[in-house]
Amino acid sequence: MAERILILDDDMDMCTLLSRFLQRKGFETNTAYNGNSGIAKFKENPYDIVLCDFRLGDKEGYDVLREIKSVKPTATVIIITGYSDIKTAVDIIKQGAFDYITKPLIPDEVLSVIKKSQEQASERNAAVAIAGGAVARVKTGSVKPDEEYLVGKDTATKELYKQIKLVAPTPYSVILYGESGTGKEVIGKTIHQYSNRNGKPFIALDCGTLSKELAGSELFGHMKGSFTGAINDKEGHFEMANGGTLFLDEVANLPVDVQAALLRVIQERKFKRVGGTKEMSLDIRIIVASNENLQEAYRKGRFREDLFHRFNEFSIHIPALRDRRDDVLLFADFFLKKACAELGKEIEGFEPEVLELFEKYSWPGNLREFRNVIRRAALLTSTPLINASVLPQEIIQPSASFYDRTTETQQSASTASAAPLKAPDLKEAASQAEYETILKVLKQVNYNKTKAAEILKIDRKTLYNKIKDYETQRQVES
Repeated sequence: MAERILILDDDMDMCTLLSRFLQRKGFETNTAYNGNSGIAKFKENPYDIVLCDFRLGDKEGYDVLREIKSVKPTATVIIITGYSDIKTAVDIIKQGAFDYITKPLIPDEVLSVIKKSQEQASERNAAVAIAGGAVARVKTGSVKPDEEYLVGKDTATKELYKQIKLVAPTPYSVILYGESGTGKEVIGKTIHQYSNRNGKPFIALDCGTLSKELAGSELFGHMKGSFTGAINDKEGHFEMANGGTLFLDEVANLPVDVQAALLRVIQERKFKRVGGTKEMSLDIRIIVASNENLQEAYRKGRFREDLFHRFNEFSIHIPALRDRRDDVLLFADFFLKKACAELGKEIEGFEPEVLELFEKYSWPGNLREFRNVIRRAALLTSTPLINASVLPQEIIQPSASFYDRTTETQQSASTASAAPLKAPDLKEAASQAEYETILKVLKQVNYNKTKAAEILKIDRKTLYNKIKDYETQRQVES
């Protein structure tokens, strides 16, 4: 059954655009153009997910969130906000909203946040099932469904864990290098667990999601009244991790001025909350992760050299899944057990053909891709064994996507040659190429618009205007 989404926005065109987009992605949607109407619809038939503009004509996001949570505490509320309201949006997240998205909206960004909320909801449900003893009996091997991690047996994996166990007991800072999806946060947690800080907090922060304006508050916390929207005191990640380990993922995405503040804190082992006067002592281990070489980043002027050397007391390169072939079938079994626990299913394993496809596939998305493929396959499977019919096409025919594109191009060229000649519109072609470039960069930086604007060498306002123009044009064309 498709998840149901309620869209609350006083912009009727935006409601229509989002509704059509999400329906094409398999969701059931409904819309409302003010807070009272939306809350009435929600009370009549509670929805799984609510996309809510923070500033509606008759209500603000705080009020809508409060009433929705009173009706259905498990509902996911995602706030839509203008750039000037980001600080307020962060505060509403502390009150129970799942996340916020800044305008102008990019449909793929909206879908990304919705999928992230679905993944977290599945993990919570699995945890509740485990706690209640309701985990389904699964017959696929020796891995227990409530085990959090799998080590593996490949030679590359053994070397990885040898380095982990070597550095874990030391006070060294560590840089983890690895492709997206290789499990850098998992390795960070493992180092923490093997260290003498394992009874203290492990706090993770994705630096790729931080804007320049919010980075100080997220890292160091803030005091009530220190800026517009700071209605309460707030702990930062350094304070939450004090005594334990702070994991900074995609650290190369930090703005340069934030890097300077971070360097001072690491050197002095003291910090103050934003707007605060009290200096706090810091006892913390820092582990950072990056999918790009930080040494190259500082040579290009995008990362401080002195901060790099502070972090670079020990570095570990996490191998890609394609370089850990002996682990592939172990992870297949492991992810299947986890998926069965989430779904309450009993699936015995995989058809031999499927295991052969897994071993041949290159897994460009690494362990994250592998996990998602198996979760999807488990959801679609109603037989004792998973067969190839529920696998994505790129795994069944790894070269199919390229072949299809080539064929489509040839067919398009053939059709074009047979059709009457049309004068080329260079302006339209340039505009489309620009739009595709912007989307590509946005996806690379996880829709961090500030970072995207820096890479594209335009200011943030220009990026916003271009996105808005393109989305308006797409709406007209549809």
